[in-house]
Amino acid sequence: MKSAYVVGSIDVAELALWAFFLFFLALVFWLRREDRREGYPLEDEMNGFIETVGGPLSTALPKTFHLPFGRGSVSYPLPRTEGREPVDIAAKRYENFAGAPYVPTGNPLVDGVGPASYANRAKWPDQDAHGRARIVPLSTEDHISVWKGGPDPRGMKVTAADGQVAGTVTDLWIDRAEHQVRYLAVETTSGKHVLAPMAMATVSAAGVTIDAINAADYDAVPQLESATEITRYEEERVIGYFGGGYLYANAGRQEPIL
Repeated sequence: MKSAYVVGSIDVAELALWAFFLFFLALVFWLRREDRREGYPLEDEMNGFIETVGGPLSTALPKTFHLPFGRGSVSYPLPRTEGREPVDIAAKRYENFAGAPYVPTGNPLVDGVGPASYANRAKWPDQDAHGRARIVPLSTEDHISVWKGGPDPRGMKVTAADGQVAGTVTDLWIDRAEHQVRYLAVETTSGKHVLAPMAMATVSAAGVTIDAINAADYDAVPQLESATEITRYEEERVIGYFGGGYLYANAGRQEPIL
């Protein structure tokens, strides 16, 4: 009978086990280096400088991403020599101790405080696989329509969080890649045209209800530069504005539940 040992008392099963251990150890080291570059680069708590651990667990080398459709390229992490980027937050500490919560000093929906915060995303539209603007008004599309078996929000009144009518739905902004409604185009009672996130709306035969913000808040919804497309930068601000209303729309929402 042939021997099962490869060298001395080492057999194939033992070699496979050690190969797995070495692979898993290398994977852990690789993941730790990657997540410090793209996940959460370690920053000094006081000055914001990137901390370098040194050795095999230090931050991985910068990576360059080539963006599609001629958008150029971006590298990360970006060189940081002057500490954390300055951010002017329109809020102040509620108490004078480390870790104290911040309270808004102005209009939190506009200032982007708390749940109304946003990221400075690229100032171009999200794109589909063909490079077209992904989110566009339904009125500009001829091959997508509203399902006839359900209510069509167009022409319906929009009821706000305070029970008042904020405006009327004039159009739907749809996702051409997913064939979903992303935003409702609303003409406010004062005549302004704004977008409201569909995910925060409830549509029924009686009308549209969006309980995020009050009727008076609709006139200050961030505006779009184009009437036929919305940039990622603008999406962040529109969604942040409505999302912040779930905390700041009225004083009662800022009180403890119990």
